[in-house]
Amino acid sequence: MYRPIRALIDCTALQHNLSVVRNHTHQARIMAVVKADAYGHGLLRTAQALNTVDGFAVLELEAAIQLREAGFKQPVLLLEGFFSAEELGMIDHYRLSTVIHSHEQLSLLLAHKKTGKPDLFIKINTGMNRLGFKSEEGNYVLNRIKQWCSDANTTLMTHFSCADDARQTDQVNQQLDLFAPLYAKRENNLPQTLANSAAILRYPGTHADWVRPGIILYGASPLPDKTGIELGLRPVMTLTSEIIAVQQLDPSDRVGYGGQFIADQPMRIGVVAAGYADGYPRHAPTGTPVLVNGQRTRLIGCISMDMLTIDLSGIGGVGVGSPVTLWGEGLPVEEIAKSAQTISYELLTARSSRVPSIYIYT
Repeated sequence: MYRPIRALIDCTALQHNLSVVRNHTHQARIMAVVKADAYGHGLLRTAQALNTVDGFAVLELEAAIQLREAGFKQPVLLLEGFFSAEELGMIDHYRLSTVIHSHEQLSLLLAHKKTGKPDLFIKINTGMNRLGFKSEEGNYVLNRIKQWCSDANTTLMTHFSCADDARQTDQVNQQLDLFAPLYAKRENNLPQTLANSAAILRYPGTHADWVRPGIILYGASPLPDKTGIELGLRPVMTLTSEIIAVQQLDPSDRVGYGGQFIADQPMRIGVVAAGYADGYPRHAPTGTPVLVNGQRTRLIGCISMDMLTIDLSGIGGVGVGSPVTLWGEGLPVEEIAKSAQTISYELLTARSSRVPSIYIYT
């Protein structure tokens, strides 16, 4: 069955956004974060468009193996590391880099017969309180690793919890203060990676040796007070569909499940082939912006599994088959996220596998 909903993935926009990152970071190496199927954009095609980066970061071992088997030679970092001796063997086999963030992982590593020169990122918990060793444990961990393998490539790593919020500079500085003594004492002046997308933009002093851009590569903003367009980024994903039916409403007619929208005057509405099973947020309210044939209008009523409805009042020349943009080019995904009280990350990564991707160069 034909459904008109599509995700247009602009590979030229990916390359443009990478150039924006380079302009901000200058000498730092770039570890492109392509976890969650490259934020819903497609792992291998995204990596191909970004093939000039210095490394890739993923979550799943399977994704890292995909990159290696596709021929990518750069460092590929496992952001959550490994959880078994078998996974360590795969890391060796595929020459992967890995985060180490817990004593359980450290024990597995020390019991593992090393092959080659392991590439390790030691994660320090400086206030995020998800993953990582306490800062006072850092030197112990580094010494144990050095005893196990004196020539391991070792990088120090942390992650900021509030770099997106201009009001939270003190929190960023507190995290830096916890991290600083560790690398300051190391004889070998170990490389560091601290900056996520928000820190790349707000805190140039955190760029260090590696930066880890994620959302900004895909053209969306990590900052709550700016859109990607305002930061000089270009949207990579444009989610499009078409009107598949038109209805004429009389005053007091209701629309959709629960009849949440009630017409207060005669109006024309369009039914669009897109719903929450495609990844459009079910909780997006009436008034959420939509483009129809390039003209701005609004969502009305409740989102269904496969359809949503839009207001066609005052919009001429549109009907069945008219193109609809749900987010992307001309309609920043941040606007949809704000209306739906969520974040652009969720919208991009929630796109359903039943929505095909079309890769374009503009």
